[in-house]
Amino acid sequence: MATIFSKIIAGEIPSYKVAEDDKFYAFLDINPLVKGHTLVVPKREVDYIYDLTDEELAAMHVFAKHVALAIQKAFPCRKVGEAVIGLEVPHAHIHLIPMQKESDMLFSNPKLKLDDAEFKAIAEAINKAWEGK
Repeated sequence: MATIFSKIIAGEIPSYKVAEDDKFYAFLDINPLVKGHTLVVPKREVDYIYDLTDEELAAMHVFAKHVALAIQKAFPCRKVGEAVIGLEVPHAHIHLIPMQKESDMLFSNPKLKLDDAEFKAIAEAINKAWEGK
């Protein structure tokens, strides 16, 4: 059975896409810790990130790096943090989170409630920065 992320990649479930290539897809987390909180997923459905091949894992991190640089350009921050938790959805994914302080990375923090227009504006800003890489 396809994961929710596979359905997002296939376009069966809408998402706020920020970047995509032939192997990876990046989209906004719909329960963000901060504005710009993005998920990077491989298009190949793999539950555990360390079950990816070495080549896939390396390529995913390079893709994530370019997305992180776009996030930082669109949402100036001290750094973009990276987290791999992988218990919520059985599809490997990297969280990219713009940080001003370390506590911005705490998943126990309250999630932001953003409307459709805000999500679209955030995704557009990151995508524009990503395409200009």
